[in-house]
Amino acid sequence: MTDSMLENFDLRSPFSHINPEDIRIDDTTLRDGEQTAGVVFSNHEKIRIAQLLDEIGVHQIEAGIPAMGGDEKAVIKEIASLGLRSSILGWNRAVIPDIQHSIDCGVDAVAISIATSDIHIKYKLKKDRAWVVNSVVESVKFAKENGLYVSVNAEDGSRTDIGFLIEFGNAAKEAGADRIRFCDTIGVMDPFSTFQIIRDFKESVGTDVEMHTHNDFGMATANALAGVKAGANWINTTVNGLGERAGNAALEEIIMAMKYLGHIELGFKTEMFRELSEYVARASARTIPIWKAIVGTNVFAHESGIHADGVIKNPKTYEVFAPEAVGLERQLVIGKHSGSASIVQKFREFGVEIDQDAAQEVLTAVRSASVELKRSLFEKELVYLYQDYLRKHGKEPYEACE
Repeated sequence: MTDSMLENFDLRSPFSHINPEDIRIDDTTLRDGEQTAGVVFSNHEKIRIAQLLDEIGVHQIEAGIPAMGGDEKAVIKEIASLGLRSSILGWNRAVIPDIQHSIDCGVDAVAISIATSDIHIKYKLKKDRAWVVNSVVESVKFAKENGLYVSVNAEDGSRTDIGFLIEFGNAAKEAGADRIRFCDTIGVMDPFSTFQIIRDFKESVGTDVEMHTHNDFGMATANALAGVKAGANWINTTVNGLGERAGNAALEEIIMAMKYLGHIELGFKTEMFRELSEYVARASARTIPIWKAIVGTNVFAHESGIHADGVIKNPKTYEVFAPEAVGLERQLVIGKHSGSASIVQKFREFGVEIDQDAAQEVLTAVRSASVELKRSLFEKELVYLYQDYLRKHGKEPYEACE
């Protein structure tokens, strides 16, 4: 990084210069999320996901690709007619017939997408840079003539020559585009190069910029936030990070990182995140990994004795935010790595007070059983071990343990 970049990059307060009202979320679960290999949403699922996204506070919903026709066009039209607070956007190629399909659906916004990298222009489009610019200009003008909000998508923007990317952006802006979507289509950016490119692009073009980042190297969320740090004010997300190949920046990760790391409150109903994630997971026939950032059940599960002891004393020792903030619950997991404090606390939850000697002896049995079973223990199994302890010492089991 250059000296000037270091001056602007304050890790202690990464977004202190940003007005929360300037940040907007455009969720593409219903478009790029459904383009995940093997994923198909039914019409009623698409409608329900749109309603949930609207309820939690998403500013814009990319509802799908109207030019596909059939069920796709019909459900986009229905979503657009629901009267949601969110703007409804249709995705299009940079051709006028596509945009007309979006107009037919009654959406208020369109994404006009075209590849800008030389490798795409040469091998996929089999055209040249001038053709790319002309196609976008004509498409944007048509969309604006029909009263639509326009996002111009620079597909494979991360592998596009920066000089041409700026030329492309300025041409789209002059034609009337409301924002430019910078697409790291194959996820090859890192946060530092993202910051520099978006900063330079923003300074040269001046229009609103949207981050569309993929997770091929595990940096989709970090790259999106680096773009915001550099001046982008729209972020394209998907629930659970769904999307082609390794997926996109996850909605829940972006919102919670903005809130707790960047101190940017966007007013989302974050307590609905687990509910939303579960619904999208079922609809996409994908499970939520227990270790999934923000909404995975293990985010608030504590087994290690030192960690669990800290959380019992003060949850903030090992939790940045409360589990209720995203619709989860805290769990004390009893297993090989547990400590006696966890045993005492767990039985307290059962309504049973046990002393330190009892807790230590039960813990020894817990560790042995956990190694033998190769897993943590169920609550009933823990109770059985405590009953064994009581019998060993000639005591009757507490009624609460029966």
